[in-house]
Amino acid sequence: MASIAVIGGTGHLGKGIARRLAKAGHEVTIGSRAAEKGEAIAAEMGLGTKGASNDDAAQGKDVVIVTVPYENQEATLKQIKDKVGSAIVVDTTVPLVPPKVMRVQLPAAGSAAAEAREHLGPDIRFVTAFHNVAAHILDTDAKVDCDVLVFSDDIEARNTVVGLVNDMELRGLSGGALVNSAAAEAITSLLIYMNKTYKADGAGIRFTGLTTAPAIP
Repeated sequence: MASIAVIGGTGHLGKGIARRLAKAGHEVTIGSRAAEKGEAIAAEMGLGTKGASNDDAAQGKDVVIVTVPYENQEATLKQIKDKVGSAIVVDTTVPLVPPKVMRVQLPAAGSAAAEAREHLGPDIRFVTAFHNVAAHILDTDAKVDCDVLVFSDDIEARNTVVGLVNDMELRGLSGGALVNSAAAEAITSLLIYMNKTYKADGAGIRFTGLTTAPAIP
């Protein structure tokens, strides 16, 4: 079992990821800007989860999952980059720009993933995932009818995160290189549009016709 920090873990996405990983038996710490808030959410959740400040949560972990809004991405990643050591850092950020969140608005760098890579530097093991999951559904016991695409140039790290997604009773799929993260980031705006247009409550994406899992080195 892995030791995992969920940074900014007090919102729906962070809590959903933390709770599902804890239920799978992983050691989970919920990070927040205020340690007291992380501790309160952890106590409310139970399942052996712990709470801490983002700085403290990020240290000494196998995996650090960042679940903050786009406007907080840069500051959060720069805050923890010297804390994470050899951990795999998983960024969930989607570059939504209110008020036009139903329109794809990727940043000049090409994706939030590309910006995050710059913020963290080249030496940190970096993965992106969870772009297209309805957070409010993830933060329940309901079945999540959505595949989770995982992107990284580090194949071993990517496969590790696919395994964690599967532990959460979701279907994790390798999405390939980090540059491909732009596709999943863009799909989020499309899903918001579909939810509104078709009165859906958490539309997701599924890949059909997949028969063989990729080999894990």
